[in-house]
Amino acid sequence: MKRQRREAVTMKTIRKVLDNLAAASSSSSSSSTSQPGNRELDIPETLQSEHFQLCKTVRHGFPFEPSALAFDPVQKILAIGTQSGALRLFGRPGVECFCQHDSGAAVIQLQFLINEGALVSALEDDTLHLWNLRQKRPAILHSLKFNRERITFCHLPFQSKWLYVGTEKGNIHIVNVESFTLSGYVIMWNKAIELSSKSHPGPVVHISDNPMDEGKLLIGYESGIVVLWDLKSKKADYRYTYDEAIHSVAWHHEGKQFICSHSDGTLTIWNVRSPARPIQTIVPHGKQIKDGKKPEPCKPILKVEYKTTRYGEPFIILSGGLAYDTVGRRPCLTVMHGKSTAVLEMDYSIVDFLTLCETPYSNDFQEPYAVVVLLEKDLVVIDLAQNGYPIFENPYPLNIHESPVTCCEYFADCPVDLIPALYSVGARQKRQGYSKKEWPISGGNWGVGTQSYPEIIITGHADGSIKFWDASAITLQVLYKLKTAKVFEKSRNKDDKPSTDIVDEDPYAIQMISWCPESRMLCVAGVSAHVIVYRFSKQEVTADVIPMLEVRLLYEINDLESPDIEQVPTPSGGPNSQPIVLQSHPSTSSSSSDGIRDNVPCLRVKSTPLKQSPGYQVELVTQLVWVSGEPPQQITSLAINSAYGLVVFGNCNGIAMVDYIQKTVLLNLGTVELYGSNDPYQRQPRSPRKTRQPSGAGLCDINETTVTTEDRCKSPTSAKMSRKLSLPTELKPELDVRDNSFSRSRSSSVTSIDKESREAISALHFCETFTRKPDISTSPCLWVGTTLGTVLVIVLNLPPGGDQRLLQPVIVSPSGTILRLKGAILRMAFLDTVGILIPPAFESWRETNVPDEKEDKERLKKRRPVSVSPSSSQEISENQYAVICSEKQAKVISLPSQNCIHKQNITETSFVLRGDVVSLNNGTCLACFCANGHIMTFSLPSLRPLLDVNYLPLTNMRIARTFCFTNNGQALYLVSPSEIQRITYSQETCENLQEMLGELFTPVETPEAPNRGFFKGLFGGGAQSLDREDLFGETVSGKAPRSLAQHIPGPGGIEGVKGAASGIAADLARARLALDERGQKLGEAEERTAAMLASADSLSKHAHEMMLKYKDKKWYQF
Repeated sequence: MKRQRREAVTMKTIRKVLDNLAAASSSSSSSSTSQPGNRELDIPETLQSEHFQLCKTVRHGFPFEPSALAFDPVQKILAIGTQSGALRLFGRPGVECFCQHDSGAAVIQLQFLINEGALVSALEDDTLHLWNLRQKRPAILHSLKFNRERITFCHLPFQSKWLYVGTEKGNIHIVNVESFTLSGYVIMWNKAIELSSKSHPGPVVHISDNPMDEGKLLIGYESGIVVLWDLKSKKADYRYTYDEAIHSVAWHHEGKQFICSHSDGTLTIWNVRSPARPIQTIVPHGKQIKDGKKPEPCKPILKVEYKTTRYGEPFIILSGGLAYDTVGRRPCLTVMHGKSTAVLEMDYSIVDFLTLCETPYSNDFQEPYAVVVLLEKDLVVIDLAQNGYPIFENPYPLNIHESPVTCCEYFADCPVDLIPALYSVGARQKRQGYSKKEWPISGGNWGVGTQSYPEIIITGHADGSIKFWDASAITLQVLYKLKTAKVFEKSRNKDDKPSTDIVDEDPYAIQMISWCPESRMLCVAGVSAHVIVYRFSKQEVTADVIPMLEVRLLYEINDLESPDIEQVPTPSGGPNSQPIVLQSHPSTSSSSSDGIRDNVPCLRVKSTPLKQSPGYQVELVTQLVWVSGEPPQQITSLAINSAYGLVVFGNCNGIAMVDYIQKTVLLNLGTVELYGSNDPYQRQPRSPRKTRQPSGAGLCDINETTVTTEDRCKSPTSAKMSRKLSLPTELKPELDVRDNSFSRSRSSSVTSIDKESREAISALHFCETFTRKPDISTSPCLWVGTTLGTVLVIVLNLPPGGDQRLLQPVIVSPSGTILRLKGAILRMAFLDTVGILIPPAFESWRETNVPDEKEDKERLKKRRPVSVSPSSSQEISENQYAVICSEKQAKVISLPSQNCIHKQNITETSFVLRGDVVSLNNGTCLACFCANGHIMTFSLPSLRPLLDVNYLPLTNMRIARTFCFTNNGQALYLVSPSEIQRITYSQETCENLQEMLGELFTPVETPEAPNRGFFKGLFGGGAQSLDREDLFGETVSGKAPRSLAQHIPGPGGIEGVKGAASGIAADLARARLALDERGQKLGEAEERTAAMLASADSLSKHAHEMMLKYKDKKWYQF
């Protein structure tokens, strides 16, 4: 009988294993075991692989390393190119677009086809690309690769299809932007300059047509030669020579004068018909020397623009040209208007600038109203119409990198009242003195978003600031900024650094953020081993004393220290009463009698009253202190729980738990002491350090230094990559040889590092669950994960709410429960009996700074008892499931039995950098990002692979430190020091993305051309038009040599079809594209036929003329 039952159980197990193997992905190895007869086998899972698809959604922030700028004055769209081949397009606030050239070559110039919905980009690899902006996701229609010459400058006249391309050799080629083919018309450098000139004029640095005569082309060569070329007669009308190199040229709108900027800081104004010498020479920033002597040379004027007004003096706007003796002076933009000269200092180097004018026509009064200045790390728009030239308030989220980003957190589906609350306190922080006019870049239309849930991104920065961003519906807007450094005293001089030298730079840098959106409680950990708890309030308060604790957390096997903080019970008086903290080791004693620094925190908390504005206000500051000359180690994990009133943090030495309501330390243990007698590792006793090893290397890449190859391959266990931590190397843990299943599979280069690492606390999670196997009910507890793959459970015995919570202590005790996985623990979460994610307990936000004492007491009495489970009522018979993810594998463990019901080996050759348990489509899944670039999702609780995409290989620490998943299929990471890339792994979001994106191109009527006037028309004045088709067309100029440039058709049309909606719309788009392509081919055939007919007609005409000429001649007259 027993044998039959055993065989039945074995068959069920085999059947279950086979089912799991059939469902598993071939790319990942999974092993699943289950206990027969358990209810967990019947949990329905709604998520399937068809619910998942990975795609990029939107990129926010300032374009990293910008190199080019362009503006469409009719569509009012701004384009910025970068040194990595990226293209960012900006319209009205909320309308942004990101494109990328596949080659990754730097963008050297951008040219809009004004009001045509197209853009030409010139790249450093000598390619030209035509972008179609009439679709939500712009794509390349044509490309042209120059083979024998390097592109240096491009010019596209308004309402022309012929693009002038200047090269390094000094030649000018002409491209038809409709077909993206080269014309046979070429302006050779040796024909443009004087024949008597023996030297090469240098590369072409400027091309523009005369505003009043399209047939005259002004060509500027680097050496200082300017040529006015007659396109019809194919010869130079005038040549202008100056003995200083030219950087830029600009026309007066009447076409009679032009201005040049030179390398010696001078501006020369030339009369078109007087090539001998300039009519005026200006040195904007030089000392004017009389007696006809040359002024002192200044720095080069890199660009100049000459803009006229109908009823006033013209504007001359230039960048550069400062005197050489202005050492340390910031880059400047100079605005010369009549007799006044304004020098506007910029925070960063000027890359380029453009003057925005009322008209797109170059032959009319320009009427400039603003200047767009592209800086190395910022975009500034200056109002020219107001006195003092104020700047416009920039509505784009371009200041993400105001201080380098050190960490990110992403929260989707937040409480609906959270964004308005943050906005209301953040609105008071806005600067004053901006221009009162509307933002001038106003093109495009917003998308029709279907996502309605609130999303918030929090960024931590190197200067200790924290920014909250509204990220709802693929937009980004800053809500509120918190400066954590305000809590600390700042050293007034370099010598006054008694204890901040744990890190050489950025001692306030934010390393970790733990936030409870429901209660609005915020906890941050900084690089100087400090933890600050903040409470949100809409009232302004002044803290007479900042509550603070100091914790002596050290790694010592035999040293069982009690918390060295004494606490006076908090009086339950008025709302502004502050607890008195007694410190056994005051921060003023910076060293012991023998000179060794001891019991000193790294930062000094302010001792003066601190005025705190509405928003986040300091609740408690906790700092780790130096121990016997050894600096505190950086914090590796952090968690806060508003229902329990507790915050916990850990590092490579141990763990500390603080009651921020009573301002006491509840727990201060070394990692080894958490195990008690159950420690599975053989550990060496700690030896004292001979030399100090600073732990400040943890955020060494804050300033975006390039990471070495060796750093890339390290596992987070040895150097926690997601937070860039540097762990000390005294402890050499040896895994128990009896447990071979937990031996770590690593490359040889990493294994030695692992053996020398201490066991750090890597994950913390407050929850209400079963703590031991015999438990019949849930209780509050803390789950602790370590870098050696161990999970330990600590039981929390909380006093009742109300006044009792203020007076009775929280009792913390170990449960004895130990679970183990392969690799460092990254994330823990809990599911209820039907597989729904159980959120941690929380207390809803209430205003704490109420003016009436009675209200405060009532609030405390109404405090929700935390012994009640936050999830749906858990009956004794119901079980829970713990989901634990490490850097190598994931396990689902049934509670209270603690049986592992499912296991998934996520990766063998790499390691997981980030793992999150998230909600999606009314289901729950585990999302992972691996160091080898794979993004994977697994169903819960069965851990079936649902998605595995090789998305992004880990190229630097920035990505590892900032990558995070959140609910509803959203994720993000810092793609460059100044840009956030958002992605989605939800199929539904991918399908709706096209509707959510904004439109760049909108139908706008082109302004009317300026009226020539009766007398100008009568006597031949005004603008002279040119039939460029006659000059540059294939009929007259022929074809350019094929070897000169290669035409490459782009994927633009196909991308447009891909972007269209599915079904009928997609079919219509494909049909329309096919018709367009067919029409284009028919048009080309028709043009060729017409050219052949014209050629035949011309031949017939010439033959007839010859016949008439020689018809009556005698043979001897030939």
